[in-house]
Amino acid sequence: MTQRYVMAIDQGTTSTRCIVFDPAGRLVSVAQREHQHYFPKPGWVEQDAMEIWRNVDRIIPRALRDASIAREQIVALGITNQRETSVVWDRHTGHPVGKAIVWQDVRTADLVRSLSDRTDAHRVPELSGLPLGTYFSAPKLRWLLDSVPGLRARAERGDVLFGTMETWLIWNLTGGVDGGIHLTDVTNASRTLLMNLENLEWDRELLSFFDIPPAMLPEIRSSSEVYGVTRRVVPGITIAAALGDQQAALFGQTCFSRGDTKCTYGTGGFLLMNTGRSPVRSTHGLLTTVGYRIGDAPAMYALEGSIAVTGSLVQWFRDGLGLISSAPEIETLARTVDDNGGCYIVPAFSGLFAPHWRSEARGIIVGLTSYVTKGHLARAVLEATAWQTREVVDAMNADSGLQATALKVDGGMTTDHLLMQFVADVLDVPVKRPMVIETVSLGVAYAAGLAVGYWADLEVLRRNWHRAAEWQPQADPEHVKAEYGNWKRAVELTFGWSQPPR
Repeated sequence: MTQRYVMAIDQGTTSTRCIVFDPAGRLVSVAQREHQHYFPKPGWVEQDAMEIWRNVDRIIPRALRDASIAREQIVALGITNQRETSVVWDRHTGHPVGKAIVWQDVRTADLVRSLSDRTDAHRVPELSGLPLGTYFSAPKLRWLLDSVPGLRARAERGDVLFGTMETWLIWNLTGGVDGGIHLTDVTNASRTLLMNLENLEWDRELLSFFDIPPAMLPEIRSSSEVYGVTRRVVPGITIAAALGDQQAALFGQTCFSRGDTKCTYGTGGFLLMNTGRSPVRSTHGLLTTVGYRIGDAPAMYALEGSIAVTGSLVQWFRDGLGLISSAPEIETLARTVDDNGGCYIVPAFSGLFAPHWRSEARGIIVGLTSYVTKGHLARAVLEATAWQTREVVDAMNADSGLQATALKVDGGMTTDHLLMQFVADVLDVPVKRPMVIETVSLGVAYAAGLAVGYWADLEVLRRNWHRAAEWQPQADPEHVKAEYGNWKRAVELTFGWSQPPR
C-alpha cells in the first residue's frame, strides 16, 4: 500500500516552512525560506506578501522532492500563520495594495487612542473578547482604508480583499484571480477585533465601530474542514485546515480538555489554556480567544497570556552585555551558583504584557550587591521567564476557575533544563516537553488530517503525543513563596518609568 502523508505550511514571522508528517506525527521532510522585513518609519513593521507567496511556491515542491513522495500521497494540507499580520489586495490583479502590516507594527497607536476615547469603546472587548490595541488586525485595516487614496471606495465595491496570511495563501493556492477561495478560520478571525466571540460571525456593531466595509472580509470557517483544492503550485492537494500559530501549538500539544495548558517559549512566551466550549471573560489581564473548531462541532475557547520577553532576554545577555557567547552557555553559567544572590531582573524592555499590560514600564535589575556575579545574573535571567510564566498561569487559574495540573512546553528555550526545572518549581506542577518539537506545524497537520479521516479522532492524536522530557517540582514551597513575593515587588518598581518628569 502506498504511504500517505499530511502537509503543513507554517507561515511565521521570519520565515515560511513546508513540513510533511507521517501517520505517527513524525517529521518526514521540511523546506524553509526566510522573508525580508521592512521598517520604513519608527514603529512600522512590514512584509512583502508577494515575497511570502513566492516562497510558498518554492517550498511545497521542494518538501515533496526531499521526501521522495508524489503529490498524490498528500491527503491534506493545513496552513498555520503569524496572527494579526494583515494584507489587502486587488481581487482582479492579485497584487497587494501595499506591504503587509505585521502584528508588531504600532503605527495605529494614535488611531487606537482616538477610538478608545469613544463612549462605545467598551463594546469592543465585550463583543470580541480582546482589548482595543495596535496588536490586532482591525486598526491596521482601518489605517489602510484611511491612508491609501481610493481604497475605501474600492473596498465598498468589493474590488479589494482583506485577510491575514492564511487567507492570502489559501486564496492564491486555490486559483487567485481565477476563482480563489476567500476564507479564514475562527481562530484567526477571533484576533481581528471584528468577530463576535459568541456566534463566531463578523459583528455588525464592530464593523461599524471600525468603519470596515464587510464586502472585503473573508468567510469565517471552522479550523478543520475541507476548504478546497490547490489549483496552483502543486495542483490537486486538498486544503483542510487553518489555525493561528499559537492555537496550532495548543492543538499540536493535544490540549483538548478543559484546563490543558501549553507554553511556547521563543523570543517571547505564549501561554494558552483550553477553557472548553464557553468563552471565559478575563478580569486578570488575559485575552479570550477561540482555541479551535473541528467541523460542525462547537468551538473550543482558550485564555491566552503573552509574555513579551523570554528568549530575547537571553539574547540581550549575550549580545547587549557580552556575558556569554552563545545562548546555551547561559545554563552553564547559571549553574556556577546555587541561587540568584538576591538579584532579580524584570525585562520590561518595552513595557509589560500579560497580566499587567503596562506599556510605560521599563526593565530593571534590583538587589545588586558586591556579592552578585555574572553567574547570579545568568540565574536571574532564567528565573525571570519562570516568574513571568507563574504570573500568567495564576491569572489563568483565577479567570477560569480551573487549575493547571501540568504545563506542556515547546520552543527553543525548552532545551534549557535548568530553566524548565525553575518553571516546574515555581508552578508546582510537572513540565512536559514532547518528542516532536514542531508543535505549531504538527497542530495544523493534525487538524487537516482529522478533516479527511487520516486520523480518526482526538484520542488517536493524544496517543501520538510522546514525552521527551519531564521536570517535576523539587523546590521548597515556602522558599518559592518568598521568592515570588520578591519578584512581585521588583515588578512594581518597573511601573511608570517612561512617563515624562513633572
